[in-house]
Amino acid sequence: MKLKSSIRSLIAAGFFLLVAIACKTDDEPLPTYDITIKDTSLGKVLTDNKGMTLYFFAKDVSGASTCTGTCLDNWPVFSVDNLRLDAGLTAADFSSVTTAAGKKQITYKGWPLYYYKSDMAAGDVKGENVGNVWFVAKTTYSLMIASAQLIGHDTKNYILDAGVYKEGTGATIYFTDANGVTIYGFVNDKKNVNRYTKSDFSNDGTWPIYYTEIKDLPSTLDKTLFGKISVFGRDQLTYKGWPLYYFGSDNKVRGANKGITFPRVGVWPIIQKDTPAAVD
Repeated sequence: MKLKSSIRSLIAAGFFLLVAIACKTDDEPLPTYDITIKDTSLGKVLTDNKGMTLYFFAKDVSGASTCTGTCLDNWPVFSVDNLRLDAGLTAADFSSVTTAAGKKQITYKGWPLYYYKSDMAAGDVKGENVGNVWFVAKTTYSLMIASAQLIGHDTKNYILDAGVYKEGTGATIYFTDANGVTIYGFVNDKKNVNRYTKSDFSNDGTWPIYYTEIKDLPSTLDKTLFGKISVFGRDQLTYKGWPLYYFGSDNKVRGANKGITFPRVGVWPIIQKDTPAAVD
């Protein structure tokens, strides 16, 4: 009898232990990742393991973390020691930088990642377009918006004043590709007409034509304003009719914008949301 009683006690104890473990698993799920992709009102965005939205800062176009001091009160950095990624994310797209305060900050395709303090619940995207420089972090952006000092091929600082380039210090907002590389137009082009590229592409190294499929854009941009033309058999993206280019001497460096003064100021302007439409 004592043996049977002991066996029953062990079975009962094991049952309650399993129930306790099951309850703990339901109530306190152990995260297996630090970053995943979640659906929001703005589409699929990068989030942490609790579903809190992560953001890009346009002023970080060079790859450095430039939100410092009181900026961090509103935009805390996303930091983990050993990054665990959900399925579907590519490890090579993620890295880290060290902030001015000495903290590790995770980056995606060179863009440092932040939270927004006013997001209270999973899926909130209240930080989108704050100050025209904060955008939800997406893996599907075709273009991005940068805010940076313009530094010409002549190494001088420039600003845009009523559409005119002048020497001066201050940030300008303009388009880049998804990796922060500056995009330009050519002042001599016409609506949907590339008047620069030669048929043999012998000058394409200086001003390479730019093309990407438009999948996703910051919410402030109108997808219908982008188009595609064919240039001697190659696709080129347009914005408001302007054919778009890289500058070869930028060497695909994030945030470089030397082309604004080559061969002289205003011939190859950066492209902005409010760039006037090209004419026929």
